[in-house]
Amino acid sequence: MDFTGFHPYVYYATRYPFSRGQASRNRFCYASSLYLISEGKGNLHTSGRSYEVLPGSLVYMQAGQPHDWMADSQEPMVHVCCYFDWAYMDRRIVSTHPSVICYDQTQLQPSLIGPAFPHFIPEHMRVEKLRTWIDMFEKFYTDNEYTNERTFMRSLKIQSRFQQFIEYFLAFALKEEHIPDPRMYKLLERLEQDLVRGNLQPLAVYYNELHVSRGYFFELFKQATGLPPVQYINQYRINRAKDDLSFTNLSVTEIAEKHGFSSVHYFSKLFRQLSGRSPREFRTAPYEV
Repeated sequence: MDFTGFHPYVYYATRYPFSRGQASRNRFCYASSLYLISEGKGNLHTSGRSYEVLPGSLVYMQAGQPHDWMADSQEPMVHVCCYFDWAYMDRRIVSTHPSVICYDQTQLQPSLIGPAFPHFIPEHMRVEKLRTWIDMFEKFYTDNEYTNERTFMRSLKIQSRFQQFIEYFLAFALKEEHIPDPRMYKLLERLEQDLVRGNLQPLAVYYNELHVSRGYFFELFKQATGLPPVQYINQYRINRAKDDLSFTNLSVTEIAEKHGFSSVHYFSKLFRQLSGRSPREFRTAPYEV
């Protein structure tokens, strides 16, 4: 699965109170949707499954999944909800509003259904800190309208807050199965800053800061990046060296020194090992495959 195409984008986020006994028709949202039950209770029906929903229930519906709601006759539920895609989609051909709901399956246009997330996300969950979740939702409440020149700056802020929320949501929904140890994000930020500044520290400095063993550090690092630490550092340096080979008149020796390689011989050997060409060959034809 190519994750470069994933960039979550929220179209509509709001608070929706149900009336007593209110029912919604079976519906298909073209976008993915999240519903947090903040008050009251009710029932959700989807694809032959039923759930009783109470305060703290968090429901995820992937794009195109049929579902309907029934509010309790005495304590009707309140939804704090949002409609979003894992990658932006323009559906103006079917609606003047970005978040589109279809109530007739025969009218559903499959090509406009948003992308699915590549890992399983439970459709019904329970959250502990209800007020924390409500506060996060409230920060990106937005009307179901397309962004225009007048609303562009506010939309930037809304999307930024939504990105933070989605990070929090995925860490909660996926648990540890597909999410690297959160400590690694800060460490990688520090490591890359040190690389850019030419101030790389011995690996022991980094894993001692995490208070983990060398072996466990290597395990966490590979889980977060897909590479062992030394290979990651070398690849990072080589990629930066490629920019200088392509866009500057620095000599190969100067580039090797600039990026912290012990010698031009070692730089050239590693460059060929990782890219399949020598630095001079790359400089001659940088975009050659």
